[in-house]
Amino acid sequence: MIKRSYFEKIRGVFSPTGIIVSALFFFYCLIALYLIPLLGINSFKTKTDLINNTLGFPKTFTLENYRIILLEDNFIRYFFNSIILSVFSLTSLLFVASLCAYGLSRYKFKGQNILRIYFLLGMMFPIQLGILPIFIMIRSMHLTNTFLGMVLIYTANMSLAVFIFSNFFRTLPNALYESALIEGAGEFTIFSRIMVPISKPVFATVGILNFVTIWNDFYMPLVFLTKKNIKTLPLGIYSYMNNFLANWHLVFAAVTLALIPVMIIFFAFSRFLISGLTAGAVKE
Repeated sequence: MIKRSYFEKIRGVFSPTGIIVSALFFFYCLIALYLIPLLGINSFKTKTDLINNTLGFPKTFTLENYRIILLEDNFIRYFFNSIILSVFSLTSLLFVASLCAYGLSRYKFKGQNILRIYFLLGMMFPIQLGILPIFIMIRSMHLTNTFLGMVLIYTANMSLAVFIFSNFFRTLPNALYESALIEGAGEFTIFSRIMVPISKPVFATVGILNFVTIWNDFYMPLVFLTKKNIKTLPLGIYSYMNNFLANWHLVFAAVTLALIPVMIIFFAFSRFLISGLTAGAVKE
């Protein structure tokens, strides 16, 4: 049975469809592996060298681009603003979404299916469609130009997180819950001491997906963060784009620095990504 299954997979890979799909993924990986190093290489070029030698190695390496954005501009402030906003928003989202998904998947109550459909609908419509009522609510609470207002917005955008969490929590055996109840553990103790530790792959998956979304978000900070000292990194990079032809050597340096936290987070938790996304997909 094992050998037959193995040969069936091999035969599927070498089928015409499998060859075409594999070739497309192969060329996509080649392009990605070429563009990412090219981004870093161009960040060490002068403006003249970048214009005359865009796709090649720099004739002379220079750190002037990094010196300008780190010492003369507000890049460091924007960078730490993004870190603070991403960390607090992600922590709040993971806590609220996991609790909501746990209650939705582990308990039976009236209106459960309606609530589940409500979160599924939230995945169909982007949060940008509700920008006007969101802005009115945030302004009425006097939370514009504050990190708290942005944290509330990102936490509310938790439909995908609830969907992934609930699919996983439904696969957990009831014996764990019942044994903890017999031992006298409370509901929150069961959740925090038992369910959360065995859900690390799902937490890592939701964390990676939402960290990238929050870190790269441009639209919401553009609307709600208008003061210069509280702007995030995408808004800081956009300031160079206003005169792209004059500042594109600075754009490469700024984008390279902005990419570093995302790559660190991804490579640190990538081993949990596939297992977290597929958790709960098949129930044995």
